[in-house]
Amino acid sequence: MHAFISPRFLGALLMLAPISLLAQDHADPAAEKAAAEKAATAPDAAQRKGPGRGKGGAGGGAGAAGGAAAPAGRGGRGLSAADLATDLEKIIANPAELAKGQLIFQTQCVTCHGPKGEGERGPTLAQPNLPRASDNQTLMQIVSRGIPGTEMVGGRLRPGEAPLLAAYVRSLGRMPIEKVPGDPAKGAELFKTKGACLTCHTTEGQGSSGIAPDLTDVGARRSPAFLRRSLVDPGADVPLTFQPTRTDISMPTNFSFIRVKTKDGKDLGGVRVNESTFSVQFRDMTGALWSFYKSELAEFEEGKGSPMPAYGAVFSPGELDDVIAYLVSLRGKKQ
Repeated sequence: MHAFISPRFLGALLMLAPISLLAQDHADPAAEKAAAEKAATAPDAAQRKGPGRGKGGAGGGAGAAGGAAAPAGRGGRGLSAADLATDLEKIIANPAELAKGQLIFQTQCVTCHGPKGEGERGPTLAQPNLPRASDNQTLMQIVSRGIPGTEMVGGRLRPGEAPLLAAYVRSLGRMPIEKVPGDPAKGAELFKTKGACLTCHTTEGQGSSGIAPDLTDVGARRSPAFLRRSLVDPGADVPLTFQPTRTDISMPTNFSFIRVKTKDGKDLGGVRVNESTFSVQFRDMTGALWSFYKSELAEFEEGKGSPMPAYGAVFSPGELDDVIAYLVSLRGKKQ
């Protein structure tokens, strides 16, 4: 006698087959529990169990760094518990180890931060207190993963290199402040009068337009060479990135200049404050805030330079030295 399987019964078997295979892929509950208990006692358990754990362990180091998931920069990698526990002071005190960190810095960081961390397109690292990295663990996270939404990318570091690079960066802040020619007191007066710099900038609460960066601590953020170049050739260093998802429009994000022409014939320009797919906001040179839907614009142009005037022809060489000396002296709000 031949067995007979109806088409309906055969279809049911085919539908159940994937479910059966999926069930076979599930691990035994007892085995899963044993594996979890074993993982919890591993040397890097703190990294995996931290409340800031990311998918696949990529954010594991954040748990050890204080429970908040560290940002994932471009090209960066997660940090091991051993990296986060490294004593940077021991590396700084060991010339051979510190030299390894210096080599990494010269390979990956000098283009933006300068050969001695004095600052170029990126901020000065040769300062005692780094605003975004007040502690060593945060500094290691930044050099490894970068800062999302900025030009600071994560380093292409091998395991164990983050502490070496972070230690060298920290050592830069212990170098003496570079001495410059010029009289800061005379420079302060020139800054406010002949240069009319408070028209756009602010320092220690003075100035109001907010269309250019606050300079209260510029001496701690930028090198004398960078400040001189910015005064003589303001267009030499303009922002490369813009974070379009920012919603706070009280201040510009990176002071990039834009020009627009509306369909009814208005020509306007200013510092971009915020931009989305459909609209743009900017602050003009008088401090007035403008907002347009892009559909209202006949032209929209990204600024290729800077609206800041070149001061090489405004100040004499001696006056330029005085202004730079004043700017170098600005290292934060006075207590």
